[in-house]
Amino acid sequence: MQTDLEDQLGLYQKRIPIFTRSVKGRFRRFKTSVLVLAYAIYFLLPWLPWSRLDAPAQAVLFDLPGRRFLIFGLTVYPQDVIWLALLLFIAAILLFFVTGLVGRAFCGYFCFQTLWTDFFIWIEHAIQGERPARVRLYRQPWNREKALKIGGTHAMWLLASFWTALTFVAYFAYAPQLVAGFFTGQAAAAAYITVSILTLSTYAAAGLMREQICTYVCPYGRFQSVMYEPETLAVHYDAKRGEAAHGRAAARAGQRTLAERHDKGLGDCVDCGLCVQVCPAGIDIRDGLQYKCISCGLCIDACNTIMDSFDFPRGLIRYDSEKNLAAATPAAPRVQWKRLKTIGYGAALILMSAYLVYSIGTRGSFDRTVNQIRQPLYVVLSNGDIRNRYQIRITNKAAQEQTYQISARGIPADALDLGNFREITVKPGHSGLVQASVRLSPAQAAQTQRFKMIITPRGKAAEARGEAVRFDSPGKRP
Repeated sequence: MQTDLEDQLGLYQKRIPIFTRSVKGRFRRFKTSVLVLAYAIYFLLPWLPWSRLDAPAQAVLFDLPGRRFLIFGLTVYPQDVIWLALLLFIAAILLFFVTGLVGRAFCGYFCFQTLWTDFFIWIEHAIQGERPARVRLYRQPWNREKALKIGGTHAMWLLASFWTALTFVAYFAYAPQLVAGFFTGQAAAAAYITVSILTLSTYAAAGLMREQICTYVCPYGRFQSVMYEPETLAVHYDAKRGEAAHGRAAARAGQRTLAERHDKGLGDCVDCGLCVQVCPAGIDIRDGLQYKCISCGLCIDACNTIMDSFDFPRGLIRYDSEKNLAAATPAAPRVQWKRLKTIGYGAALILMSAYLVYSIGTRGSFDRTVNQIRQPLYVVLSNGDIRNRYQIRITNKAAQEQTYQISARGIPADALDLGNFREITVKPGHSGLVQASVRLSPAQAAQTQRFKMIITPRGKAAEARGEAVRFDSPGKRP
């Protein structure tokens, strides 16, 4: 049975359109700078040339058929999955670290949903006008003007979504060839399917749903509270200053100056509502900290603009901590990083980042694994000799074909049997398998617990790598 509230609202609340007002200020400039930089990187990176011998001249190329990622001079293979794990761990810790210090700053400035929504709102501003014009357009009946402006807005949204999707696909193929083939009908079917899906999803997320993605889809806004502390900086409204004894009030005659307002017990807030009008989430920051708030700081810019026009002190809405706001005399807001949680996050971030850089910097030109074939564990030959078998896998991570020589250390040279060859040639990004056996006399087997398989790239003795393996024989514990 539905409650009275559910009867009024229904199972799902209908979206209320949000018409944001443009604003100027340092947070708006910072958001714009991040947007321009992010767009420049995203849209231009697939077109950046990079000379290669065995792949298209593209700086960043996710070569799925070749099972490798080409990132400038670095080639990443599936065997390097540990790097992906480290990147995901670093990203998660960085998110927790930033949130503990400055709240949802990632959501407000760097999230893809925020960046694309910001751009789509700019398109809406450019075609339909400022907030009052868009509100009038929304309320007026359908006519030629409304159809052209709203139709033009959605057309530009679809165009931006399409180019976003095509650029994404360009990371997985040679960009000039892909774009030329796409518009001539010669691209792969997967390209058309992927572009179609991403176009529609981008159009829906950034154009139609906007703040609903942050509110109902993204889980981050829901669990952010567990990362907040009383010292965490977030966008706050200074209620003590803004409300005073008798609340906020419009700046009418007799209550325009600070002295006049304070004499009447009124706060500094003139109830202009500009902080609500500029909010992309459509919330009123004066109601307190809310899970819908993405900490973009646009309400700070709007409020500071109004404070300047009345010659009131800035900072009625500001980045501040709950602890500082609750103090009898609030100090200047500052980042409080000397806390156990943030220090722990910072230490983990530094260590994991350092290990990732070290791992990338010290990676050799090949990987190798030597596995003992354990069925059977060993074979006793007719003359009493004991034989163990091994499988050697060599993965070439260099940009050119390489030949590898295989030898053993710790056993007689003639004990290692590689068939008719002692070397193997492997193409770039591929792996080669070699079956090997080691045959020792009973006396030698009794004295050999472990030995080393040595893999050496031809002509690169300094890059030789060894792998310690076990030799089993009767009487030894497996």
